[in-house]
Amino acid sequence: MTEETRENRLKRLLMRSWRRGIKEMDLVLGHYSDDKLAGMDDAELDLYEALLGEMDQDLLRWITGLDPIPEQYVELFAKISEHAKAHGTAH
Repeated sequence: MTEETRENRLKRLLMRSWRRGIKEMDLVLGHYSDDKLAGMDDAELDLYEALLGEMDQDLLRWITGLDPIPEQYVELFAKISEHAKAHGTAH
């Protein structure tokens, strides 16, 4: 199996962030990834990639507070939520 370069991984994660399926999640995760992906270390990228594997409906319910955020994503979601509020992509 060929090892993916960091550059290719960032491009792939950026694309997955902007093409979620639910426009609201495209905006929240797309803007966050534009600003934050390049500065993440491998562990942070692993967690973010796991988050991108979750269903959009679940992500939307978590970010709007309708359902509790799974423990492994609490800190990451706090960062995403703060970013969205600061950039006008959340209410």
